Amino acid sequence: MTLFEPMVIKGMELKNRFVRSATYDGYADHKGRVTADQIRFFEELAAGGVGLIVTGIAYVHNSGQTSPIQNSVATDDCIPGLKKLSGAVHNLGAKIAIQLFHAGREGARFLNAGNLEAIGPSFVQDDPYFKRPYRAMTGEEISEVISAFGDGARRVREAGFDAVQVHGAHAYLLSQFLSPCLNRRDDQWGGSLENRLRLHREIVKDIRAKVGEDYPLLIKLGVQDGFPGGLEFREGALAARSLAEWGVDAIEVSSGLRGQRYEGTEFRTKISRPEREAYFREWCKAIKGEVDVPVMMVGGLRTFALMEEVIERGEADFVSLCRPFIREPAIVNEWRKDTHYRPACISCNQCLDTVFQGNRVQCIQEAKGKKT
Repeated sequence: MTLFEPMVIKGMELKNRFVRSATYDGYADHKGRVTADQIRFFEELAAGGVGLIVTGIAYVHNSGQTSPIQNSVATDDCIPGLKKLSGAVHNLGAKIAIQLFHAGREGARFLNAGNLEAIGPSFVQDDPYFKRPYRAMTGEEISEVISAFGDGARRVREAGFDAVQVHGAHAYLLSQFLSPCLNRRDDQWGGSLENRLRLHREIVKDIRAKVGEDYPLLIKLGVQDGFPGGLEFREGALAARSLAEWGVDAIEVSSGLRGQRYEGTEFRTKISRPEREAYFREWCKAIKGEVDVPVMMVGGLRTFALMEEVIERGEADFVSLCRPFIREPAIVNEWRKDTHYRPACISCNQCLDTVFQGNRVQCIQEAKGKKT
């Protein structure tokens, strides 16, 4: 079974092709540090058989925080707790990466994290999908955020993690800069694709300068916005190719700015049959043909046979799942025993709704079952 074959990303040896896609968990304390409950949460995932765990949205700078209980890599005092977390996961045979994150204007959308005024590449008054207050970033703020990504990566490596993943998708800061709909700057950070991708390039350069050339650097990239008039796939694919050339070691292909809920977003619902699965498959397949680095396919994957087909056909090198792991952290072990096993996740998105309300991530269906 190809899915259970090992794979290497920039010297990081993974025991299989399964990735736990970055998922905000709400287990951090109010200073952004790792908690004992969070370590137990990740131990369950590590024991469940997945090859690579990517933690969710750790903010690199205070201006990019979205939640008061979100992990931070913005200061050195986060390192001791992160060391305990990476050690716990390694003891159970899995590898772990941290997703480096800045919310941009999305800091104003969800939870009041007590952060500074939300910021983005430029203020767009006529945006039908975003009505919260925010302002355009100054050049000095852009430079500060670039440096914060590099500093965050340095802390992550010092804490013993196997890799970092830059969050360049799902309507957050890098997606905002890449989208011509939202980035309407007239300086070096806006206009042409080269300029809109400049933030990505400078972040990659700063991370490399601070962690070295040997450390695995991944990106989750939004290659198309979830509505007409935004980033088109043609430019998203060119961005993926450029990032691979600049030294990114693996690309997880996803969507950019969010459109109509939920079909215009990364978390689509009603995944009850194989035809509804793998909704980013064609994007992933196209980008796999454009780059020379490993590609991860995410987006509603549920059926083992379909995932095996994706890998065997060379459409992706890894399969990346989020919501099924919330309900069943040991689902990879289930598939190892029975490839016909069907995940219990029904893609209802109530897990998403509960974290937006400020709670820890959990499967609401599972919680209901325990009460009955």
